Amino acid sequence: MLATIYAKYKPYYKENLHLALPIVGSQIGHTLVQMADSVIVGHFTDTTQLAAVSLVNSIFILILVTGLGISYGLTPLIAQENGRKNYEECGKLLSSSLIINIIVGIFLYAIVHFGVLLVIDNINQTPAVVKYAKPYLGLLSVSIIPLLIFQTFKQFAEGLGFTKQAMYISIWGNAINIILGIIFVKGMFGIQSMGVSGVGWSTLIDRILMATVMGFYVLKSNNFKKYLISFKATFIDKDSAVKIIKIGAPVALQYSFEISAFSGAAILIGTIGETEQAAHQIAISLAAMTYMIASGVASAATIKTGNNLGRNNFDDLRKSAIASYHVILLFMSCTAILFVVAHNIMPFIYTEDLKVVQIAAQLLIIAGFFQLFDGTQVVGLGVLRGLGDVNIPTFITFLAYWVVGIPVGYLLGFKFGLGVNGIWYGLTFGLLTASILLFFRFQSKTKSLNSKVQSNELV
Repeated sequence: MLATIYAKYKPYYKENLHLALPIVGSQIGHTLVQMADSVIVGHFTDTTQLAAVSLVNSIFILILVTGLGISYGLTPLIAQENGRKNYEECGKLLSSSLIINIIVGIFLYAIVHFGVLLVIDNINQTPAVVKYAKPYLGLLSVSIIPLLIFQTFKQFAEGLGFTKQAMYISIWGNAINIILGIIFVKGMFGIQSMGVSGVGWSTLIDRILMATVMGFYVLKSNNFKKYLISFKATFIDKDSAVKIIKIGAPVALQYSFEISAFSGAAILIGTIGETEQAAHQIAISLAAMTYMIASGVASAATIKTGNNLGRNNFDDLRKSAIASYHVILLFMSCTAILFVVAHNIMPFIYTEDLKVVQIAAQLLIIAGFFQLFDGTQVVGLGVLRGLGDVNIPTFITFLAYWVVGIPVGYLLGFKFGLGVNGIWYGLTFGLLTASILLFFRFQSKTKSLNSKVQSNELV
């Protein structure tokens, strides 16, 4: 049976992996920035400053995914128009996306500076943690603007199937981020130790460099000349902008509902104690790494789905999507086993505080169980995004995380006395709900497309 399935989907496995692996590399880059910040601060400072990183990342990730979600609206549209060979529209979409993302970046920066930084003192966190968190959060808020410029050119290139370049840029960008982070946090080469603020500065510098290089590559490479005929950096096409926002805004909400649930969980855990919050940061950083790999597979699924939709090739569309599900199920099964087997070892990557390690090890076992659900739900979102189906999936994510996940986590954590573990059990139930409902939606949408084709053939 397995041999038959493999033979049927083998060409799609190869196509998807060829497209997905470079995207995975660049997606991991986003997670590595936060992971590197946590590791550097954990090794060169103390538990209080590591808890500050946890608090900031829990807040900033919501800001980050809102911007990223808007930028993701470009990819399926580029893939669809490329499938239709409508190259002029691709240039208009890039122009509009660039302006939209810059505006969104400035708006998100303003939210942090005139909103979050003013209320962070009043969310029941330890004063010492808040003291270190403020300057770090301020620097990250500035970095969202160059990050979204990078994302604009990255999503454009990936929508056309050019996925390796963003990966290469992410790799050297993260190397620079790590080197500068160590220098700034520890204090080297005559530079005074900056503590947790040092990783904020290294992230900002890294993102400015990445935006510059990615933009230069897209605008100067011969690969994109025919797509850039109608591109003007200061021009926004109304119709193109509306298309981007119609997909990007719901996608931003999808990510926001999920990530805000995890951020809300982190804030709840912060009320339990610094040790628990630091342990949560370690476990969530490791789980986020596998999530970003799954997100890379989902992005490839978006591109393939959009391209097949543009060519009206619905049979390949469905088979390619199912192949993406197979790939992510296999990968997440492997990471689940790794998390369970190595749960006592992996936390030492971040800290040598035995109390933190003990709690983080327990959370990694729970993370091992929700790997399959996390992977399949993000691939489901990716396929549906490629179809342009974003509104119902947005409702599903809200239902899964805020009607199921957080309430169940609160009840188990505080009412049933399971503490931080109970909150993580709630998140697991939320991911399971999203995974099941999104798969049903995928089945419904793709089967209806094939039915239409068969009906047209009969006519």
